[in-house]
Amino acid sequence: MRAMIFEEVGRPLRAVEVPVPEPGPGQLLLRVEACGVCRTDLHLLDGEVEISSPPRILGHQIVGTVLAGEGEDDPAEAPRLVGVPWLGWTDGTCAYCLSGRENLCPNARFTGCDIDGGMAEYAVADARYCFAIPGGFSSVQAAPLLCAGLIGYRALGMCGDARRLGLYGFGASAHILAQLARWQGREVFAFTRSGDRATQAFALELGAVWAGASEDSPPEPLDAAIIFAPVGSLVPAALRALAPGGTVVCSGIHLSDIPSFPYAILWGERVLRSVANLTRRDGIEMLALAPQVPIETHVTTYPLAEANEALADLRAGRFRGAAVLVP
Repeated sequence: MRAMIFEEVGRPLRAVEVPVPEPGPGQLLLRVEACGVCRTDLHLLDGEVEISSPPRILGHQIVGTVLAGEGEDDPAEAPRLVGVPWLGWTDGTCAYCLSGRENLCPNARFTGCDIDGGMAEYAVADARYCFAIPGGFSSVQAAPLLCAGLIGYRALGMCGDARRLGLYGFGASAHILAQLARWQGREVFAFTRSGDRATQAFALELGAVWAGASEDSPPEPLDAAIIFAPVGSLVPAALRALAPGGTVVCSGIHLSDIPSFPYAILWGERVLRSVANLTRRDGIEMLALAPQVPIETHVTTYPLAEANEALADLRAGRFRGAAVLVP
């Protein structure tokens, strides 16, 4: 099969031909229909998140057709079209797994990092971490839900019943979450790179009540804010925008250093917390909500061979919404 592999930090992905993987116990063999491109892929390329045993096939927002493996003959157990997220395997026996916090499993393995991912024509995945794709979503439309959607959903859950919600960095996750938040009756305030009028206009199209630069003050204090951009200086900016009792959630797996800030902007029972990965419950709940909203993912597609171009466009912010590779 064709695949795009990571070999070492600082080098682009390389197009190769490798054997089609074979599913082991508890695994499914998938023909990859679409694979979302995520900022985490950039963190892996740049060495900000370590790949311990390269070479590795990246890609952790996989939508694929089940071809073989455990439960393949039982559609109830293995739906024909499934999605595979970042969290690809957990031990199921540690204190975190047993308490419903499998996202914190110390032995977890992650798709496209510890396990070969979906930037290829075929992939294998743990059947426990394959989600049924809801009706009405094509493979391309569904792919961004598998990380951008799920991480945003988990972050939103940490905001409680916040009515005024700030989204810092209006990319793949925020463009999905804005739709869900508006459907829930929240007011969305979008923060983008300074001067990025196109993205601000996009946020307003999706229902944001205000859009401005990350350093701007919103017209009224926020009840909660989610930081999607991997920029540590946004943490004190978001804290300053909060009303007392508000929450700032850092949603990324990597964030540049947070500069020191005065205690006064944290005081007043404001909360600063992070999101780590996702759980299967997040996946089931989010994918059940998606068709109810309904969420419309805005997608730019690329052939598999143009994975490096897709990553470069993501880094430069040259598209709105999400990028998806189509083998």
